[in-house]
Amino acid sequence: MRSIYSSGYEPDPSNARDVLAFVLCPLEVFAPAGDASEIQAVAELIGPAKAEAAKRWHDALMANSRN
Repeated sequence: MRSIYSSGYEPDPSNARDVLAFVLCPLEVFAPAGDASEIQAVAELIGPAKAEAAKRWHDALMANSRN
């Protein structure tokens, strides 16, 4: 499998700033060519990851508020 993107940075899923930085990051950042087909492919991959990041942050927030 070929990596599309790799980074040594690991955001903290319980940190709102880390999650917002990822969720609000424009798709074009992950699509250097910037053509419509590449942006669409990135959206298909990154969209679910952004939704999962928001869900994990919310779950962590709820778990912390119960403690």
